[in-house]
Amino acid sequence: MTTAREIHLAARPQGWPTPADFRTVDTELADPGPGEVLVRNTFISVDPYMRGRMNDVKSYVPPFALDAVMDGGAVGEVIASGSDTLQVGDTVLHHAGWRTHALLPDRAVRKVDVSQVPASAYLGALGMPGLTAYVGLTRIAEVHEGDTVFISGAAGAVGSAAGQIAKQLGAAKVIGSAGSPEKCAWLTELGFDVALNYKEAPIGRQLREHGPVDVYFDNVGGDHLEAAIFAMADHGRIAACGAIADYNADAPSPGPRNMMMLVSKRLTLRGFIVTDHGDAASEFYRRAGGWVADGSLQWRETVVDGIDHAVDAFLGLHRGDNTGKMLVRLQPTP
Repeated sequence: MTTAREIHLAARPQGWPTPADFRTVDTELADPGPGEVLVRNTFISVDPYMRGRMNDVKSYVPPFALDAVMDGGAVGEVIASGSDTLQVGDTVLHHAGWRTHALLPDRAVRKVDVSQVPASAYLGALGMPGLTAYVGLTRIAEVHEGDTVFISGAAGAVGSAAGQIAKQLGAAKVIGSAGSPEKCAWLTELGFDVALNYKEAPIGRQLREHGPVDVYFDNVGGDHLEAAIFAMADHGRIAACGAIADYNADAPSPGPRNMMMLVSKRLTLRGFIVTDHGDAASEFYRRAGGWVADGSLQWRETVVDGIDHAVDAFLGLHRGDNTGKMLVRLQPTP
């Protein structure tokens, strides 16, 4: 038997989550049977979309159940195997995060190559965030050669990948917003042409100097979406990926006050969920591998140690404490 430490959802948060909304539980796991593997997680992902799953509302993915372990992206090492295809020592990607160990069917995990990149990259630039950026810019807003592209939340895992991918797709000018001078400096290191600190001045006033914008990749919503609509060129395209500005609001915030500009500028605003575009994954991984190899796709990670600090990492993500991908690193049990 193996003891897994898990994070359960104890209560539905009202507004900002608090530690009291979660519970740490130790669970005994059996040895793997035929076709199963026991995985010791090495990194688990905390992501903005998880906040919505803490609410008991209908959405594109079922809500987390109360008094049960949550889930999310994770990478780990196979430590026992009843599988014909996976061996002890293999590194695998799966969706049983928020726990130290997971007993899984072998069909629920994917072996990953860690000879050239660390396993954690498959939770960030080479994983769901990178694929999200790619889908948004190739299928939803369709970046064209010479476009000006604006990305909000650009120092996060999705936004930082999106800026670099936009350049690879031929964008002439890439603008990003972030919440500190340090984050803005990193964006320029990644090749962003303009980095705007939205805490220094209203984002609309800053963005006005750098438009018109052909493509807006929206991770924030709120004032950023309103500012982008003002700055868009005629026939501009908006990929609505997320709206983290509203995730912890006690009540829905008013929408942008300039929605009539969608009509007058003939804009396209399209929301998307990356899981609807699984057929893009092989193309993305092939192209991203080349970008990683030549240095045109880079990433950073903000790492919090220990399953007992997973909630701290999640709350820090929503405060903007991270640069790049926010991860929780799990140490082997002594």
